Amino acid sequence: MKKDFRIIGFDADDTLWINEPYFQETEKQFCEMLSAFYTADIISQELFKTEMQNLNLYGFGAKGFMLSMIETALRISDHKVPQSTIDKIIQLGKELLNKPVVLLDGVEEVLDNLHKKGIELIVATKGDLLDQERKLKKSNIEKYFHHVEIMSDKKESDYLKLLSHLDIKPENFLMVGNSLKSDIIPVLNIGGFGIHVPYHTTWQHEKTEEFEKQNNFREIEHISELIKIC
Repeated sequence: MKKDFRIIGFDADDTLWINEPYFQETEKQFCEMLSAFYTADIISQELFKTEMQNLNLYGFGAKGFMLSMIETALRISDHKVPQSTIDKIIQLGKELLNKPVVLLDGVEEVLDNLHKKGIELIVATKGDLLDQERKLKKSNIEKYFHHVEIMSDKKESDYLKLLSHLDIKPENFLMVGNSLKSDIIPVLNIGGFGIHVPYHTTWQHEKTEEFEKQNNFREIEHISELIKIC
């Protein structure tokens, strides 16, 4: 893999800071609240089904997740779920939005190193605009990025639009992230480069089948390896 990238993009959730474990813990509490109606496995399946149906309406993020929890609770209980439980679900959503921003190990060291090398760094992440802006501000690493792009989705067309805005060709762009489906494969498909940093837990929607690895792809065990690669 070459080293002369003009811009390196970073996914945010579960690449720079902890995210998915918070959602999983919230879902676990949600399932416990509705245990009188179904098992946790069935509730989780129904919640995911609702999320997928609502994705085009709500997009990605905690607010859409909260609305999907409420809708799921009403549906699987045949609208018999107590109002007090709905109130608790709303509270769960607010707690999720206010979770602390915990950087993953080595992140700030890597950003500082790359920044000092003169490489332009950007954030390219999905999610709710206000929520992602809040997390970036609380992370104290905003200073390393010259551009932040909070995207409604991460398809090939979305990356092409981003690179056009940045006035950069795909072959001069490297994307770093934990999701093969969203962070890596679309960038590879448009001629860019991708480095996959797996996270120990992944949202079901982001899971993907194996793909044919190319010269513009690399997988690393820890984000600190970027210092030697770039």
